[in-house]
Amino acid sequence: MIVLRSNFHYFKASAVFTALALAAAWGVGMQYGQSMTAALGTVFIVMVLAVLEISLSFDNAVVNAKVLQDMDPVWQRRFITWGIAIAVFGMRIIFPLLIVGLMADISPWQALVLAAVQPDEYARVMVSAHVSIAAFGGSFLAMVGLKYFFDVKKDVHWVRSIEEPLTKLGKIEAVEIALVLVTLYAITRALPEAVRLGFLLSGMLGLVTFVVVGGIGALMGAGKDHVRATAKSGFASFLYLEVLDASFSFDGVIGAFALTHNLFVIALGLGIGAMFVRSLTIMLVDKGTLAEYRYLEHGAFWAILALAALMLAGSVIHIPEVVTGLIGAVLIGLSFISSVRLNQRQDKY
Repeated sequence: MIVLRSNFHYFKASAVFTALALAAAWGVGMQYGQSMTAALGTVFIVMVLAVLEISLSFDNAVVNAKVLQDMDPVWQRRFITWGIAIAVFGMRIIFPLLIVGLMADISPWQALVLAAVQPDEYARVMVSAHVSIAAFGGSFLAMVGLKYFFDVKKDVHWVRSIEEPLTKLGKIEAVEIALVLVTLYAITRALPEAVRLGFLLSGMLGLVTFVVVGGIGALMGAGKDHVRATAKSGFASFLYLEVLDASFSFDGVIGAFALTHNLFVIALGLGIGAMFVRSLTIMLVDKGTLAEYRYLEHGAFWAILALAALMLAGSVIHIPEVVTGLIGAVLIGLSFISSVRLNQRQDKY
């Protein structure tokens, strides 16, 4: 793994990207608003979106670190380089264009033109896909969280009264899949009939995606050649992290439309947030923070379950993005405090 360095060094690239993104935001504001006031307003919105993305994705950084610390160094570097490009440009720019193109039956290029020329119409189409997006992302994240707590080998518990019984339930074959399917069906009963099938199919696709990504890892890691198997399983972990990042980004992309309908402003703001999340992930791995603070990853997975529940519930009722961000931050904060207290108790003995 990369040699330990000062905390500032971890965020140096993110700070440079932020400066460039804010300069670009100024240019976008001047282009669309033709005034200094509009440019300043655009810069402010980009900064708010960056904070929103970081608050929604802090738990993502912790889970990324958990997976990344066990990856081959080659794939760690690829995640740091290729992963950043995919996260910033792929998930925050290209993916929304693909969604709009699919919903409006137009090409991604036409979707880009629509975003540039008719941002309100672009936003309308994007928001109309919210139910399907929430179903996919919510199902995938629910599987991530439930798989962690239903792990029968899990012997460290933060909220013991809940987590310990969950590990026992994990002895039931595919219990997490059954629970997600039942939840999806229950939510469809509260949805308008016109969107029920789309919600259910998208949710099932999220579930299948989780199973397939996990299956790829199992197949690729099963070879006799240790080096080749490690590389292949590294690819599977890389793929898993990218799908996980996509699921986390859904909420931020949709929530961003509450502040602006401009695709480029949204991409700049969420891109800054994604860069800082990557930097935080690298720092957590390098410094061994998850090992030092025992319950931190528990808090992250509880936050993932909370986000999954909120995404799925958001298909029926509106849930402000600030609520989503705060719940994740509170859970991780509480797990950090519990970890500190545990370390203090152990130091006494």
